[in-house]
Amino acid sequence: MSNWYVSESDSWYAPLQEPQSAAPSAAGKTKSRGWIRGLIAVAVIVGLIIGSALLFPNGNAAKEAEKNEEGSSFGQFVIPPQENEGDLPDDYREFFENFYTATDTSRTVINIERTELPIDFSCETAAAGEEISLQELYRSCAPSIVGISGFMNGKSGYNWGTGVVLSPDGLILTNTHVIADCDRAAVTLSDDSVYEAKLVGADSISDIAVLKIEASGLVPAVFGDSTVLEVGDRVAAIGNPLGEEFRLTLTDGIISAIERGMNYKGHSMNLLQTNTAINEGNSGGPLFNMYGQVIGITNMKMMSAYSSIEGIGFAIPSSNVVKLVNIIVREGSVTGRPSIGITVGAIPDEARERYGDKLPPSGGLYISAVSEGSDAAEKGLRPGDIIMKVDGVEVSTTAEISKMKEALSVGDTMTFTVWRDGEIFDVDVALVDTNDVYG
Repeated sequence: MSNWYVSESDSWYAPLQEPQSAAPSAAGKTKSRGWIRGLIAVAVIVGLIIGSALLFPNGNAAKEAEKNEEGSSFGQFVIPPQENEGDLPDDYREFFENFYTATDTSRTVINIERTELPIDFSCETAAAGEEISLQELYRSCAPSIVGISGFMNGKSGYNWGTGVVLSPDGLILTNTHVIADCDRAAVTLSDDSVYEAKLVGADSISDIAVLKIEASGLVPAVFGDSTVLEVGDRVAAIGNPLGEEFRLTLTDGIISAIERGMNYKGHSMNLLQTNTAINEGNSGGPLFNMYGQVIGITNMKMMSAYSSIEGIGFAIPSSNVVKLVNIIVREGSVTGRPSIGITVGAIPDEARERYGDKLPPSGGLYISAVSEGSDAAEKGLRPGDIIMKVDGVEVSTTAEISKMKEALSVGDTMTFTVWRDGEIFDVDVALVDTNDVYG
């Protein structure tokens, strides 16, 4: 059996739960192809995190939506099931079209009324004190956790997520995908009071957003230093899984991995991996160390429509969150990050063994998506192209191309040696500001 783990694909959505109008899933389309049964794994749980939405109604969640007209927001990283090598199609193009599921690279639009900027606030990390029990952690930290409701104009339901109090006067941190495409947002405090929220700013690439409510006397969370974490450290999450009925649920576990590279909208995110239970509605909520400090913001979990996967969740490290929050409260957005405008993935061993004589002789990265508005699109790069070299250096992993890009600035040029249907040619691509492409 070959291992169909697609580490360069993603399926993120923040659905407004309306089962009666949900679009059919990609898996429903591909199941009719006998050989490819399951290469595009589909989410079966409505859930937590980012992006412009695909709607996948599911069992109990769908029933709750019908009853309460609630929505939920959750992120998932889908693992396609295993297939025998003999089931691969004859055409390598068909293989890649199904192996790399479609990546949503559309711009994120948020129409929530904005606050005036800059805001006089600075998010800081604190030194660790003494370790506390889970009971003590819950008592001290639960008042800093809120519920986030995101409403879309003309829709009857709403997205549901979690948020973290940043300041006594009402700054609230959450995930961007929780409020993506929304015109209005509301914040429910731990005492059940509800406030209309304004948007301070949001960053779709890092999935970090800040809201503001007119309140006072709130209990802000304390942030810790995620850079000192080690695999095996105990952690806990407090959030609002599955809707309002399960608000302020505490779960615990350990740090399972550090700097786990995951892909969202064609961008690599280095996340904390944890076995702490997180579910739909936990998006935007805190992951605590055992000193009661926020060391991550939960935003994704791994799922499969074909096998049971438990205990593989992810959080944005606090070291990144703190920096981004401080930029957002000053400027409302994060600018200056270079982007190529393409989504790439490594060529799996199965494909090289099956299609070796039809693919370039060495390495390469398969382009599965090209973003509109990028210079890459303007220069004619397209899905199906295979990048053999960047600036004369052979590449075979996404980390290699990301590292080269991060050493450059917006406006700089990268030269791609591209293989297309047996022809090899060079393309010079100028790096653009990420916000100009993805919003």
